Amino acid sequence: MRPHLVVFIAALVAVFAAALPRAQMAPWNNAGLSGPPSGPSGPAPRRDLSGTWDAGFAGVQPTGHIAAPFTPLGQKMASANKPGNGTRIVQVTDDNDPLSTMGDPTGFPRIILYELRPFQIVQTSNQVLILYMFEKRWRVIWTDGRALPTNPDPRWYGYSVGRWVDDSTLVVNTVGTDDRTWLDNAGNPHSNGLRVEERYRRVNQRTMELTVTLTDPLVYTKPWVPVDKMQINLMPNGSDLMEMIPSASEAAAYRRVIASRAKTTK
Repeated sequence: MRPHLVVFIAALVAVFAAALPRAQMAPWNNAGLSGPPSGPSGPAPRRDLSGTWDAGFAGVQPTGHIAAPFTPLGQKMASANKPGNGTRIVQVTDDNDPLSTMGDPTGFPRIILYELRPFQIVQTSNQVLILYMFEKRWRVIWTDGRALPTNPDPRWYGYSVGRWVDDSTLVVNTVGTDDRTWLDNAGNPHSNGLRVEERYRRVNQRTMELTVTLTDPLVYTKPWVPVDKMQINLMPNGSDLMEMIPSASEAAAYRRVIASRAKTTK
């Protein structure tokens, strides 16, 4: 595994945070919970996901996912991606991950398939806002009944609408993602026609589950589920999250490391 510099630094902070009892959350710069909740929990509130949530180690997938079989186009796209992790791992000098080598945005859905660090959910009368610790990004999920756009201009984080299918489950559908992004650290590609379904199910007061389904018939021969009922735990109210932003300067430093290694291997 070759995590880039930001992930390495965050791992050190996480180790430090894990040494603190969970009840003693620091007033500033928390990396997440130090362990799963213990003891009984109250019932899930009705149609409410608000709060700060942490999937723990399950949310960080450094080696990526085993994808559905590729179409011929998908195989061609995957062959062009040279990941630093996963089943198609290459030498560090050949790595072309746009996140670690260019400083591009993680994009969606990679932010939930690779770096689902702690995040905050805020609900309004017509939106669900998700504020991610990683990259300090946010997403707007419209819940006012609007339809998804047809033939939209691609965006790094796509276009999202959500609806409550029962009192504890929010289903979010996203289209219009930018195909410059990868799905995960394994270099699995996607087209602009990718459709993503997220199912957020509030199990009880302090726990919810996330399932993600990807449908991209241009790239994959069938829909697939990289995340299935991932448990996510509620952090204490008032938890301040650390800043974790992969920057262009770090990407430049990573490229210098690659160049240095290339010279030493000649």
